[in-house]
Amino acid sequence: MTVVLGLVGVAFLVAGGWMVWWNLSCPELRWDWDRCDVDETRFPKEILWGVATAAHQVEGGCDNNNWSHWEKQTNARGQPRIKNDDKAGMACDHWNRYSQDIRLMKELGVKAYRFSVEWSKLEPRRGEFDDAAFAHYLDLCDALFEAGISPVVTLHHFTHPLWFHESGAFEKRENIEPFARFCEEVFGRLRSRVKMWCTINEPAVFATQGYFTGLFPPGRKDLQQTGEVLVNLLEAHAVVYRRLKALPGGAEARIGLAKSIFQFEPWRRASLLDWMVTGAVNRLFNDCLLDGLRTGKFRLHIPGLVRVKRSLPDARGSLDFVGLNYYSHLHARVRLDPKEPFELRYRQGDTMTDMPYVIYPEGFYRALHQVATLGVPIYVTENGIADAKDDRRALFIRRYLYAMHRAILAGCDIQGYFYWSLMDNFEWSEGYSMRFGLYEVDFKTQERRLREGAKPFLQAIRGGSLQST
Repeated sequence: MTVVLGLVGVAFLVAGGWMVWWNLSCPELRWDWDRCDVDETRFPKEILWGVATAAHQVEGGCDNNNWSHWEKQTNARGQPRIKNDDKAGMACDHWNRYSQDIRLMKELGVKAYRFSVEWSKLEPRRGEFDDAAFAHYLDLCDALFEAGISPVVTLHHFTHPLWFHESGAFEKRENIEPFARFCEEVFGRLRSRVKMWCTINEPAVFATQGYFTGLFPPGRKDLQQTGEVLVNLLEAHAVVYRRLKALPGGAEARIGLAKSIFQFEPWRRASLLDWMVTGAVNRLFNDCLLDGLRTGKFRLHIPGLVRVKRSLPDARGSLDFVGLNYYSHLHARVRLDPKEPFELRYRQGDTMTDMPYVIYPEGFYRALHQVATLGVPIYVTENGIADAKDDRRALFIRRYLYAMHRAILAGCDIQGYFYWSLMDNFEWSEGYSMRFGLYEVDFKTQERRLREGAKPFLQAIRGGSLQST
């Protein structure tokens, strides 16, 4: 008994010492903004400036995929799955109005447009491809080229056909094959127009929101399945990367993955339990996929909750670039409640966005360094703010671009930045309540209007300083 108590005491001393060391060596980064020279931020001429959207969120007419099916359902309490019972419907009608929207991009001065292709329109039934839908995306790419804007295609951005969803989607390893075949078909038809590709958008968001929080389809709350879906997504990326590289035009194409980083911090930095929770959540959301890309080995182990291990040698070296999607961070606090053992919070005094998180540009700087460890060029594939009043957007843009500027000076190989989003759109579980657009959209008239808060982004594109107005 004495030996056991002694060992327990040693363990607590070691854990306490580790926590003290970590607090001293890894403080939560905070800058003194009164001393930061944000106004004079400028960027290399080589930076590729762009905007981003996703098909289901802007195109309209997406009625045969997992999300359109999800929007019509209610939860266990009979409540709508989407805030305000919103449905994507015609969204921004971008499918028909893309020429008008390209003119908006020219007005901004961007040189690239990241968009996703809607799998359910291109392959509405397994093995049957719709030539007219492919012709639409070819026409879109041609119109972009005429405007001097490069198309950047995302192959999977949260949505897939209902037939793929009903077959188990990425819950099943064998379903990687039909996804890979779809990607090969798209690449073969669009490769003459598209030189930059994202295989999968935000694998960790897709897995955790669909299988852990239950906010995305299929609405599960199973951490083990979350890990299995995540490793299947990583393998799917690696398979698609190798397949596309082997096709004609593959060697010249730049192929990567859009990885979301969302840091989780301990609410109480003196609490070992808070540190343990944040370590587990960061492992799930951020680290296991990054480690898999670096090493070719996927490991996710949270005792009693999830254990997934797989060797994926093709994942190592499967990036020509890494896409970073970054918005903010949250703090985790352990609670003495078996139903809700921990909660995620934000610090009082921080500037909130309309989403339940804060403006935290220092985290953007940290995330850029984190993905830089992959050793490939970085493109910021998403970064933006939900701000319906447009009273924080300019501040957000100025400070986040300043953070990116500092990361470049610190040696991060950042080659492009895509603002999220070109225009207001359907924001997944939040419906139309969140306004991320540089352009405000009136969804009754489909009128677009440039927001005042977008001006610092235009200044950055045009090479000027980010002076406040």
